[in-house]
Amino acid sequence: MKTLTLPLSAALVLACSVFATDASSGSQAEATKLITAIVADDYASFVDDGNAAFRGLSKDQFEAVVSQLSSKLKNGYDIAYLGDLNQQGYQVTLWRIRFKSGGDDLIATLSMKDGKVGGFWIK
Repeated sequence: MKTLTLPLSAALVLACSVFATDASSGSQAEATKLITAIVADDYASFVDDGNAAFRGLSKDQFEAVVSQLSSKLKNGYDIAYLGDLNQQGYQVTLWRIRFKSGGDDLIATLSMKDGKVGGFWIK
């Protein structure tokens, strides 16, 4: 019977990839802040950490999102980090939003660059 042995460096790479499945504390905090702003119908808080383009989101556009999601979010939700991507210089994190009241889960993507929000989409 053959035994498989991994060099120590390969074992460390595998271990590091397992532990690298958590979101950075900054992106976790920002995703939570954005969802909380939707629940609270707080436009100023929602756009506060955004770059110029994100701050250009109109209050009417924000209100449309609030009207679609706020009541379900107020009934409780869990947010889970799914992974991240590098796209066009942005660090993009992916999140699952699961409603405690049931129904379909949603996917949120948070795009950040230089500590500023460039986009937050919920699908």
